[in-house]
Amino acid sequence: MKFEDVLAEVNGFGKFQIRTVLLTAIPRISLPLHFLLNNFIAAIPPHHCDISSLDDGGIFRNLSQAERLVVSIPVQEDGTQSSCQMFTEPQYHLLLNSSNITELQTVPCQDGWVYDNSTFKSTLASDWDLVCDNRRANKAAATIFFMGVMVGAAVFGYLSDRFGRKSMLLVSYIVAAVFGIASAFSFNYTMFAVMRFFTGFGISGIGFITVALCVEWVDIKHRAVVSVLASLDWSFGMALLSLIAYSVRDWRYLTVIANTPLILAMATWRWVPESARWLISNGKIQKAHFYLRKCAQVNGREQFMADLKPEKPPTSILFSFLPCFLDLAVSQVSNDMGVFRTAVAALGKMFSEGAFTTVYLYTTELYPTVMRQNGLGFCSFAARFGVSVAPLIMVLEEVWGHLPGTVFTLVAFVCGMATLCLSDTSKVRLPETIEDVEQTRRRSDTSSEEKSPL
Repeated sequence: MKFEDVLAEVNGFGKFQIRTVLLTAIPRISLPLHFLLNNFIAAIPPHHCDISSLDDGGIFRNLSQAERLVVSIPVQEDGTQSSCQMFTEPQYHLLLNSSNITELQTVPCQDGWVYDNSTFKSTLASDWDLVCDNRRANKAAATIFFMGVMVGAAVFGYLSDRFGRKSMLLVSYIVAAVFGIASAFSFNYTMFAVMRFFTGFGISGIGFITVALCVEWVDIKHRAVVSVLASLDWSFGMALLSLIAYSVRDWRYLTVIANTPLILAMATWRWVPESARWLISNGKIQKAHFYLRKCAQVNGREQFMADLKPEKPPTSILFSFLPCFLDLAVSQVSNDMGVFRTAVAALGKMFSEGAFTTVYLYTTELYPTVMRQNGLGFCSFAARFGVSVAPLIMVLEEVWGHLPGTVFTLVAFVCGMATLCLSDTSKVRLPETIEDVEQTRRRSDTSSEEKSPL
């Protein structure tokens, strides 16, 4: 009997499956909390050089703070005060509105920086002076995290196919939570970078293991529903992070809070079922029967067939999606269309989220059970490589302000066109073995030859 037939007997989308989706939703909420955390903890607040070394006595001390900045900090071409330069000595004549400052000698900040803490109480930049010449290290923090995600995708992809979805899910919880909380107690940038790398390493497994686990437990017609529900966890997490970050302005407290869903996930892990498909594919039939009986009892179906055999699904119809980051293109035209750009950015975000949801489901349906997590891990590895490079691409704005947006737009367009070459997996049985995929491919090739007019 094929596994989908067994699911039909025990109700392929009943209380058991809904409970599984809800239990795995808890850790998935932590994904956007970590993936987008750098936007807040690495924010660069307004800052200027510490000018206390220019205090030369009575005149300087009698000036107001605004006047001290005028005589100490040079003005840039856009009329704002420099964040990285200071005068070698106070220029009192500038208080008379003198505009001849081209010959005045300036030097990089000599005694550190003073930060505006009105928005953020503390960030990585303000704690460790990751500004000016060191601001690339600040941007690299996100890259280091996503490099951990990239490596973790390959490792957990292999391990979850080798040792099972449930056990590796617990390992992901523990690794992400331990190193995630430890990163909040880092005493220097190097320690923080190491902790964030391993946080990303652990977080990586949570994303595709939970999705695959849910998809492997539901019937054909509800797979898309489960995939969409999983993507809603991401959307909810993003909204939640915005609210939390608005209330918590210290990067250390914010980092700890971002890890709290993982603590709850570890407490509820014992109620998460192992994938019956994986158990069957690895010859653990008795354990698979145990979970199937549990599924039947929870769903109210006491009788079901247990003669389990691999499936042989057909999968080869054109499937495509084209997410367009229209906001990136608009940003190159004008910086003044605020409302329009916001609307287009939201539209671009909608398309990208749709692509993200679809690609997880498509990849899960594409690979057979015996190597599904390995395949997901490889695809996630490739995806995270792009995410790792993205923060560094933003440095290209030093060359041309619109260059990062141009790069992102071109990459999105090329990737979108490439999806036109993919096959469709909609409403077909999940393949269980590599032989299933090979037979499906041969049937597809034979069918194409029969239809060919030549």
